[in-house]
Amino acid sequence: MKRFFQAFAIAIIGLSGFLIAMQAGQASWLDGIQIRNSPLQLIAQRQPIADTTDLLSSACAVKPNPNKNKLRNLPAIRGTVPLTRFRQESPDADSTYRPREEVALAHPSNFGRRFTQDLFGRPVDNEPIVVLHETVGSGSSAINYFQTPHPRDDDQVSYHALIRENGNVVYLVPPERRAFGAGNSIFNGTKGDEAVKTNPVFPPSVNNFAYHISLVTPPDGRGNGSRHSGYTRAQYQSLAWLVAKTGVPNNRITTHRLVDRSRQRLDPRSFDTKLFAQLLESFPKTNDISMQCTIPAIAQEE
Repeated sequence: MKRFFQAFAIAIIGLSGFLIAMQAGQASWLDGIQIRNSPLQLIAQRQPIADTTDLLSSACAVKPNPNKNKLRNLPAIRGTVPLTRFRQESPDADSTYRPREEVALAHPSNFGRRFTQDLFGRPVDNEPIVVLHETVGSGSSAINYFQTPHPRDDDQVSYHALIRENGNVVYLVPPERRAFGAGNSIFNGTKGDEAVKTNPVFPPSVNNFAYHISLVTPPDGRGNGSRHSGYTRAQYQSLAWLVAKTGVPNNRITTHRLVDRSRQRLDPRSFDTKLFAQLLESFPKTNDISMQCTIPAIAQEE
């Protein structure tokens, strides 16, 4: 019992020292942003993390900090995240079709802030793109993986949204945050090749300006085959509805297969481009899903 109290006292002293250091300006970093009210401070103050803007703010980071402490042992964000955190509603929005929508927020280790400068301090101003994926596994297994903490950078992955076989849209990462959907990737746009390097260990990628959407793969496609039976019409309809809400022009809608530099990604396989294009034309383009973020006053570079 005595050893237990000694260990407990040491833990409390360590936590107190950490919080004092945070308040003294020796703050930890999350994707380049100095966090003044850290998750650990919020826990100590018994404030629900979901009620703060620390992890779900619409703020960009200035630039990556290669020497940062990423706080990858963050707890899951508690509380209900409202649908408005993922999309807005245009006053004149088409109401003839609306899928069911769910929120299944990814764990904070599996997404980050978008940057206004790359790793070398050069400004980045890429226009948004939409990247289409498929889960390969079931929708539930994908969601479970995204909601699992992943301290190692190599294990971190996420989409902004996925679409179930019945057409339900599941929001995973807020749109102005950076989902880890395409690691080694590049987009060939009208202005040439586009990619942003944000990690000193990994190659440049499109993640800093991409909105990632994944279709849940049918059961017969859960393997390494080049094709499968395809996606449901409900999935295509919801996909077109969702993409239209980003306002991204058609020439900046692409696939994981096309942006992947390794040439190993095939998704989305068996994709009906013609059907998707037809359905996309039936929905008005809006800016209900915005990837724009603001520079926070508390942001500091190290």
